[in-house]
Amino acid sequence: MDSRRRVPLLRPALVGLTLLVAACGDAGEPEVGETVPGSTAPAHDLQGHRGARGLKPESTLPAFESALDELMTTLELDLHLTADGRLVVWHDPFLDPAKCRLGPGAPAGAADPDDPATPSDDLRISAMTFDELGAYRCDRNPDPSAFPVQDTEPTALAGARFEIIALEDLFDFVELYTASGAKNGEQRDNASQVRFNIETKRVPNRPELIGDDFDGVAVGRLEQALLDLVEERRLVDRVTVQSFDHRSLWAIQATGSPVQLSALTVRGDVPDFADLAARGAGVWSPSFRTLDAANVAAAHDAGLLVLPWTVNDVAEMQRLIGLGVDGLITDRPDLARGL
Repeated sequence: MDSRRRVPLLRPALVGLTLLVAACGDAGEPEVGETVPGSTAPAHDLQGHRGARGLKPESTLPAFESALDELMTTLELDLHLTADGRLVVWHDPFLDPAKCRLGPGAPAGAADPDDPATPSDDLRISAMTFDELGAYRCDRNPDPSAFPVQDTEPTALAGARFEIIALEDLFDFVELYTASGAKNGEQRDNASQVRFNIETKRVPNRPELIGDDFDGVAVGRLEQALLDLVEERRLVDRVTVQSFDHRSLWAIQATGSPVQLSALTVRGDVPDFADLAARGAGVWSPSFRTLDAANVAAAHDAGLLVLPWTVNDVAEMQRLIGLGVDGLITDRPDLARGL
């Protein structure tokens, strides 16, 4: 198979490692999707987490299609680098049997996530080529209690394409969606300007999980490939790069790239907002449980947008909007849309 395998968009139709995850206005305020003067981001930015993890298997084309159907203003996603240098949209550093399985026609000898004897490194994204990843289907619900309405019904454009995709395939799919007669005008218009919030999945003490040449200061192959692709696709003004490893952000800042930078923080972590802003961040993205009126105001005073993750309860969404957050990252675009 061609090493630059691409998803045929026009067709219809690991155990044990847990990393840092995430993972309506009053009268006179901007409406959802309306751009605030001086900003490239929508006023109340509704972000579909891993596409729409609560509705379809995460990070797949059907999940992103579902997020677009629900008029999310941003598609939130994660980025890994394959052994042959391809940028792939996936959260975990390994193929997790709770999410992924060998697909039909998988080649003999392909590592089986369901076999407990499979060495974990045989399922590491950074150790596999893009073609090798094509042998898997990631259509399993890892937690039905958390995602009770997630299903694998085909969507209108992506069908049942539940493989791990390249970032460029997602960009192509959004272009396809924008021109599709299967979607209404509001959906196509939203897709034509949808933003991409892209997380570099670095873990400081586990460099092999990305497997490139990152030295903590200058961009590695992951960041450079991302910046090159975004520039090639003329999406610089529609992309935010986020990371828990802030070294990745500051390395990008040092290149002079104008992409927006978002500092992710874990639950309970309230950073030095002035320092984040001085280093080049435009967004603070905390666990939603960290937020109160005081730290939202302090972040705003430093010039940062506040975009909490990952909010799936309507009452909690409403509380956060009342605090003045600038948007929400959610697994349930269908619930967020109605706010």
